[in-house]
Amino acid sequence: MGMLHGRRVLLGVTGSVAAYKACDFVRRLQEAGCEVRVVMTAAACEFVAPLSFQALSGFPVRSAVFDAQAEAGMDHISLARWAEVIVIAPASANFIARLAHGLADDLLSTLCLARLVQTPLCVAPAMNHGMWLNAATQENVSTLRRRGVFVLGPGQGVQACGEVGEGRLLEIPVLLGALEQCVGPWPLRGRRVVLTAGPTREALDPVRYVGNRSSGRMGYALAQAAACRGAEVVLVSGPCALAVPYGVRHVAVESAAQMREAVLAEVGGCDVFIGAAAVADYRAAAVAAQKLKKGADDWCVSLVRNPDILAEVAALGVGRPFVVGFAAETGRLVELARDKLVRKGLDMIAANDVSEGQGFDVADNALSVLWGDGGVDLPRQSKEALAHALLDVIVARYLAKGC
Repeated sequence: MGMLHGRRVLLGVTGSVAAYKACDFVRRLQEAGCEVRVVMTAAACEFVAPLSFQALSGFPVRSAVFDAQAEAGMDHISLARWAEVIVIAPASANFIARLAHGLADDLLSTLCLARLVQTPLCVAPAMNHGMWLNAATQENVSTLRRRGVFVLGPGQGVQACGEVGEGRLLEIPVLLGALEQCVGPWPLRGRRVVLTAGPTREALDPVRYVGNRSSGRMGYALAQAAACRGAEVVLVSGPCALAVPYGVRHVAVESAAQMREAVLAEVGGCDVFIGAAAVADYRAAAVAAQKLKKGADDWCVSLVRNPDILAEVAALGVGRPFVVGFAAETGRLVELARDKLVRKGLDMIAANDVSEGQGFDVADNALSVLWGDGGVDLPRQSKEALAHALLDVIVARYLAKGC
């Protein structure tokens, strides 16, 4: 289960051309296990009909402060108390300004003021890049951040007006991940987590390389799960066709040597290190400067061992992080994983069976998680759900060691 499962989410929609994207957001929230209620401003109703959100959410859409048919006209209190998290998406420049100045001239702004202090308030800006960069908007956003409001985005790219710049509503999957990071609890707040993910590519010539079938999906899901628990996350990743989770610092590498260099540069002061990458064990002894041409029927390539990044991190001295490794095996899973755990001096290892189409390049997985005096099996499920389950185990063991 993700951090949003079972949450009551109040979605505020304001007057932006990106309002139509909020329809997809409602559906994504529901798929994440949320109950969603929608409140719209008058301007938002000019872009999308309230009936659309009512049909998607299954609940009446509110927009008026004084609605005699709803909660005796006290929606600004009842909805504020109902919500476990409030997210304004899209949030226009006008609404951000009103929120920063404490105005309460419609239902959405009023219930934001009436919310309980422990209810997270998140705003996802969407506006022309000039409006976003305007000093007034930046001052308003800074005011909201100082008050503890989560500002999610904006993204950058082509805008509805045809101009290009910062101001787009975050893409909906990214926005969902960003919202997930706002709800807590945050057992890793103030902690730094470094992860590796994806495959490495070991060049043979300027065109060819030796690689593997890792998609990076598990590592990226772990980065998201760590960020949800409040950690500062650095993701050192081989080539992957995945979106970097919101708020995660991404370091792109290609070869095992580059990954080692990046990890050693980042691991100082790190609290937890998770080696989820499928690092190539070998590389070509010599890389051809020009493309190798087809010749003889047989082609022999001399390979040499790559450095063992995981073992090197585990062998660090004072200040060594809590080290979690992965073992991808095709048989004798627990036996081989426990051997790797001991041999490399790890604190924990997550082992998965990659035979019969499991593990690599698929949407789900199962793990046997082992540590010195115990272990637990995590059943087959989506890699996103599995990442949250594994992070719960990592956090429990990390804190149990008094780290």
